[in-house]
Amino acid sequence: MGNKNKSKLSIKSIISNVAVNPLLQFAVIAIAAIIIIAGLYWLNKDNTISIEENKKIDLTPTMIKSIEDIGEWEFLQVNDEELTDTTRHGFFGDDELVRIYYGTLRLGINLHETKKGWIKVDHDTIKAVLPPIKLLDNDFIDEARTKPFSETGTWTDKDRNALYNKAHNAMKTRCMTTDNIRKAKENATIQFDNILHSIGFEYVKIRFEK
Repeated sequence: MGNKNKSKLSIKSIISNVAVNPLLQFAVIAIAAIIIIAGLYWLNKDNTISIEENKKIDLTPTMIKSIEDIGEWEFLQVNDEELTDTTRHGFFGDDELVRIYYGTLRLGINLHETKKGWIKVDHDTIKAVLPPIKLLDNDFIDEARTKPFSETGTWTDKDRNALYNKAHNAMKTRCMTTDNIRKAKENATIQFDNILHSIGFEYVKIRFEK
């Protein structure tokens, strides 16, 4: 009974000392604050929030299809004209058919002809393999602009078609050169590089099928 009274007196003594001693009040508040902070840390140590910037850009099937849907894409246009003639030798003289043909040849690619897996992401680089440069339209001669230069004798539609094909082949040979194909590839590379950079890819590698 005596010990209980002593304990009560000690607690009362401490409380009274705290009440009258500002320094002691501060110490008690500080200890309580430390205990509360430590308790909160212990309770929430596994509930951390992490904010991390995701710089990876996913190449979705929708994005790939939107590029493929472009279809034919022209990268070089060549305007040409061809003076073509044919001569038929006869007993009473020669007949001659001469015409001037005008054409516009468009060099580019057809994105509908891309192969499976033609574009993919490799780490921080996007790689694309494009179809080869080709003549996009084989009917490049503007027949409305074709001019008869000279015509003697009688000529059939078959003769005129043969002359047309001769001019067509000459234009194609003259315009589908290594240099023009190289220029078209350079233009295609620049255009694709711009598209893929605009999507968000920093590093781009482009090559063409052989």
